[in-house]
Amino acid sequence: MFAIVDLESTGGKPADDRIMEIAIVIHDGQKIVDQYESLINPERHIQEFVQRLTGIKAPMVEAAPKFSFLAKEIDYFTHDCIFVAHNVGFDYRMVQSAFKRHKMLYKRPTLCTVKLTQALMPSSKKYSLGHLCKLLNIDNTSRHRALGDCMATAELLHHLIKSHGIDAVMEHVEGRVRTQ
Repeated sequence: MFAIVDLESTGGKPADDRIMEIAIVIHDGQKIVDQYESLINPERHIQEFVQRLTGIKAPMVEAAPKFSFLAKEIDYFTHDCIFVAHNVGFDYRMVQSAFKRHKMLYKRPTLCTVKLTQALMPSSKKYSLGHLCKLLNIDNTSRHRALGDCMATAELLHHLIKSHGIDAVMEHVEGRVRTQ
């Protein structure tokens, strides 16, 4: 199972910034089987450029649950899944940092769809999610919002599985125990 994750944060530093929106789409290798999304009260100021980019303003997250109230749910929802994201290093570190702040360990095998498309689609000149969506005719009308980017990444993963096979995709998973 794949847990495709996208989040919006108050900034770009996992140690300093906080998650303010998260979306998770569960994909079984053939289709989407579940999804989860929530705004999160980051308990801190949202930088102006982030507000302009995402459209998420302080009043939208003030009444949202804090990460501490969602941590067990997120952990359960992604349990036994491969954590997938477009530029997985950022999203995974943000989630791990959020769990660490609450004295919880979060460890999943990961799959980066940027690296995956670089390996499986080497002729593409760009690997941004926006460019790949245009190239593959994937709808992404809610860019820079967690669920919109998450659904687009899920569709990208689905396309790569269909066009290259599950084994080719699984070769790029990091942090899992491989069996012969």
